[in-house]
Formats: sequence, structure tokens, C-alpha cells
Amino acid sequence: MRRLVPQTLRNKMILFTLIIVSIPILLTGYVTKRETQAALLAEKQNKLFGVAVLLDNYLGEEYQKILAAQNAQNADRTTKIKVLNEVLKNYTDTVTAAYPGVGAGYYSKELDAIITYGPSADYASKVGLSIGSDHPGRKVMSSGERLVGFAPMVRGDIMNAMIPVIRHGEVIGYIWANELTDDIHAQMASMDRNIYLAVSIGIIISLLLFFWMNRGFIRDVETIKNGLEKIRFDLDHRIAPLEGEMGQIGDAINHMTCSLLNAQSLTQNIMHSIADGVITVDINGTITSANKSAEALTGYASAEIVDKPYKEIFCEGKHFNSLLLDTLATGASYVGVETDYPVKNKNIYISISTSRLKDSTNKIIGAVVVFKDLTEQHRLQAQMQKAERLASLGELMAGVAHEIRNPLTAIKGFVQYLQVADTEEERKEYMPVIIKEVDRVNRVIETLLYFSRTCKADYKPMSINDLIEETLVLVKNTGTKHRLEFRLQLDKTIPRIEGDAEQLKQVLLNLLINAVQAIPQQGIVEIATWQDEAGIVQVRITDTGQGIEEAELSKVFDPFFTTKAAGTGLGLAVVQRIMNAHYGKIDIQSEVGEGTAVTLEIPVVHQGGEPNE
Repeated sequence: MRRLVPQTLRNKMILFTLIIVSIPILLTGYVTKRETQAALLAEKQNKLFGVAVLLDNYLGEEYQKILAAQNAQNADRTTKIKVLNEVLKNYTDTVTAAYPGVGAGYYSKELDAIITYGPSADYASKVGLSIGSDHPGRKVMSSGERLVGFAPMVRGDIMNAMIPVIRHGEVIGYIWANELTDDIHAQMASMDRNIYLAVSIGIIISLLLFFWMNRGFIRDVETIKNGLEKIRFDLDHRIAPLEGEMGQIGDAINHMTCSLLNAQSLTQNIMHSIADGVITVDINGTITSANKSAEALTGYASAEIVDKPYKEIFCEGKHFNSLLLDTLATGASYVGVETDYPVKNKNIYISISTSRLKDSTNKIIGAVVVFKDLTEQHRLQAQMQKAERLASLGELMAGVAHEIRNPLTAIKGFVQYLQVADTEEERKEYMPVIIKEVDRVNRVIETLLYFSRTCKADYKPMSINDLIEETLVLVKNTGTKHRLEFRLQLDKTIPRIEGDAEQLKQVLLNLLINAVQAIPQQGIVEIATWQDEAGIVQVRITDTGQGIEEAELSKVFDPFFTTKAAGTGLGLAVVQRIMNAHYGKIDIQSEVGEGTAVTLEIPVVHQGGEPNE
């Protein structure tokens, strides 16, 4: 169906013109033809009825009067027909001679025979014949009404006008006048030819006038069309000046082209002036543009990579998963992701952001990557982190020295004392103290070793709610159950997580012990679990204790930092390390006198690879 519809404006204009010109003219011709045919038939009928009326008027009183005048009332049927024919034949011939092609005559109901049929030279042999039982003349004589019939009759296919002969209120026969339908059709065909000729001439003249009047319009349209085809590839092209409304359209297009060229130049200037590298690809992953910063950072000139597959340039033969191609395939956007990036003959460390590109109809047309070189910044950060680690190591060693020196000093003193002691009772008294101090040193060393070595975990599916209830049993004892209220708000719908139950129990135990120790008198410890919109399981432990000073909040995860007289300062450091090993996070919010809230974020599935730093 689409192939039948013209595709060019010229052909559409021709089709449109044919439709708007031809339909009115054809409708007019059709109506004229129908009206003319109806008028012709009406004129024929009136003429034939007129002939029949003439014959009726000439007949006079009735057939019996004519027979009486000829002394033939009592004659046989044949004689009566002959007498009537002799009287009426001449007038019938005279009337039919005046109307060429018309046949007319009388019919007697009493005699049931044709009395005359003129022209008698042609139809004298029909006199004396009776019409058939289904002849329309029977209906005229029975109904007493006029009738026009189209049918094959005595003389052939005719249009027959018939009127009843009524005398003294009685139908005594009928008179007809007819004309061959071939003659009528010939006249109609002649009129149709004239109408067709007039319609054809009208359509041709209308088309010629239309094209004469619109040839300039079509030429201007072709000029604009050709100009737009060139502008598609060259925004510097301008449409030649035209006249009238088409000239205004051409000027508007030229103005729009100029605006597009300025916008394109502005975009290119912006792209080339920004310090970040920008590379765009189309829906197939083919590079469509690269700004000057991208050329400088990657070492590739635009001519080397534009119109080539991005994967072929930056991924093939290299251990690199492209975020840009992932964005193009899945729609996932990345913002500020830092990673190594393979460029020409080297790798650089960059911050990368990606997103899909869409046109004005929201259709995806490609993707864009914006990246910033962080190689030097990354090197400086590494140096700073090394310096910070050395400083932390110094602080750690100072804490270790402090924690070990005190028990060693006590051990040394007791040993020196025992060297000069003489009694067994003194040895029995001080030996447990020495062993206790040695155990204290050993605990510090074990905790320090756990903190320093790689955290090996046995990850298995587990219920964090069940683990909380198991750990809470260890915390609830005679000393806490009378002064503390433990409230649980555990979401039973959260999924099982993948983790090391023993390590996470140590996390919960440390946090619960801290919460209990933070409440000197009566108080509440509340434990809640839920799953956030990102699918991360959340655990929050809230106490109504003394809270933590703001200046101390930033140090709570530092090894050997503690506000407790008997604490080692390694508890929260170990907690943080276990959470990192589980790819989770820990956040502490506290206000002096109001209490502390510790929130743990634990992924449902272990992520693999290196844990959080």
C-alpha cells in the first residue's frame, strides 16, 4: 500500500490536484448525466403520452358509435376490427408520421384485439392480434390508470406509454404510443459522450491551470529541499533567496542553520576547553568524538580513534572492564569511580563518570565518559598514606610499649623481691600476681596480633537476628538484669547474610559490653535490625549512657585509645577490622549525657576480592 502513495512532493501535488479537481468535476458530470437522462426520459414520456391523448381525442364517443355509423354493430369480430381499422388507421398513420420512430395504436377491450398500429406500413400485420395475459395493457384496462413500461413487446424492446380509453365511466380499451429503447439509448449515449468530453476537457484545463499557477511553488519547494539535504552535511550552506512566503521559510531555515552552527561551535569550544577528557560513543560502541583533553590524556589523536570501536582501542588485549560499555549496555551510570585506565603505551589512574546519551525523543543514541587524570594526585596520596601509616605505627608502638611496660615493671619488681625472699608463703603469695601480669601482656600481644594480621573468616549464610539473641545471653547476667532494660526490635523479614558468625558475635559482644559499661545506673539498651532500600542489612545498638565527647569520637577506632581505666583500647579497632573484612561499615553517633548509637551496615552477600580499607 505504501508503494502506491507518492513519495515526492511533486507527485503528491499531482495526485492531490487530480483528486481536488477530478472529484468535483466527475461528481458534477455524474449529476448532470443523471439529471439529463431523467429529463430525456420525462420528455419521451410526455411526448408519448401526448401522442396517446391525440389518438384518444380523435376517437370520439366510443368504438360502438363508429360501428353504428358503419352499420356493423351486429357484424362478427373480424368485420368489426376491419371497420374500426378503416376509420382510425389514417389518423394513426398521420400522428405517427409526425413523430418519427414512434409507434401508436388502439386496443379494444371488448374485441380483445389491436384495432390499429401505426405506421400501418410497418405494423399492419399486428392488427387483430390480442395481447398476452401479462401484458401491461391488461393492467391499464383493469386499473384505469396510465402506465409506462419498458419491456420487449410487439415491436421489440420499447418504452411504452399507455392510457386507458374511458367512456361513460367504463374502460373500453387502451391507447398506446411507444418508442424503441435503442433510439432512446442512442440519444443517451450521445449525451454521455458530450458530458464525458466536457468533463475530460475540464479536468485537463484545470490541471494545466493548476500547474501553471504552481510551477513556481514546486520549484521553490525543490530549492528548499535540496538546500536542506546539503545543510544536513554542511551547516555553512545557505538556501538561495526566494520570494513570498517560501522566501520567509528559506530565511527562517538559514537563521536556524546559523544558530545551530553557533551552538555547535560553542559546544566544540566548551568540549575542547574543559580540562577533563570526554569521549562519546554511539549505540554500537563506536567512538564518535574525543576532545583535546582526551587526546592529551590517552595519547590518541581524534583521527586515530573516531569511527573505531571503543572496545578495540581501550579493551582488547588489556585487563580492563570498561564502565562506559557497561553503561551503554545496562544503563547503569557511574560517578567519580577511581580506577586504572589503559591508554597508549601506559596506564593512568583516573576518576571516571559515565552516562547514556539521549536525543530529544528520549531515544538512546550512545554514551559518554568523562575522566580526570589522578595519577599524580594518587601518587601523592600514597606518599601521605605511607607517612600516616608510619605515624600511626609510632603511636601504636608507643601504646604497645605503655601497655607492656606496666606489667613488665610489676613482674620485674616481684621477681627481684622473690630473689631475696626466704619463705615459701611469700612465693605462693606473689607468684599468682606475676602470672596474672604475664597473662595481661599475653592478651595485649594476642589482640595486637589479631589486629595486625589478615582477618581470615569462614563466610557462611547466617541469621543476624539469631546471632544477636545468642550474644545477648552472654551480656545479660545478675549484675545487669536489675538495672538495664534490653529492648529488641528485630525485623523478621530480613534475609540471611553471608558472614563469619564467630567474628560478628565478637563485634556484637564488644559493642554490647561498651553500651552496658556506658550506663552507670538505670538505663536502656535497644537493638534494632532492618533492611534498607539498597538491600543492605542494618543493625543499630543504642544506649542511654553517658555518651562520648565530640573530641574523642574521631579517636575511638585508634588502637590503644581508651577512656576506661582497665581498657586496652583495641576493642573498637578490632570491631572495625572485622566489619571491613565483611565489606561492611560502622558508624557511631553520640552526645554527652544523651547516649550513643552504633550502626552496622552488612551486605547480604559477601562481595569477594579485597575487603574495605
